[in-house]
Amino acid sequence: MSETLGELTITRELPATPAVAFRAYVDPEQFVRFWGPVGTHVPLDTVTIEPVVGGRYDSTMVMDATGESYPLTSRITEIREGELLAIAEDNIGLRSTLTFKDLGDGRSEVVLHQTEVPAMYCGPEAEAGLNSSFDRLVEHLSASA
Repeated sequence: MSETLGELTITRELPATPAVAFRAYVDPEQFVRFWGPVGTHVPLDTVTIEPVVGGRYDSTMVMDATGESYPLTSRITEIREGELLAIAEDNIGLRSTLTFKDLGDGRSEVVLHQTEVPAMYCGPEAEAGLNSSFDRLVEHLSASA
């Protein structure tokens, strides 16, 4: 019996240009400020981002309350500066694509599209966690403006 693989799309408006928003995903110093849902953190020394096709996109998310850690081991499958970042997670096959669109006035739209989502990462809790991370990104970008 195989797990059902799902799909998820989240669209959010960001208070930054596509170039600035994209940079937050490939600059480890910014990445650690928003990656993961509220109640987690990512130690900077666990982050490896090599912004080229085939480059590593690795980090470890740590639960603040328990110290439990969740490593992410992935590689970049497509990258276009300021426009698109696609990664594939090595262990579970999940594929995530972020696309950035200019809305004018220093704002952008980001669309997260995930495919090959394992059943354990589908559902309202997972979506709420991703939206929580986007909320943290909005806060980071607002503070950086």
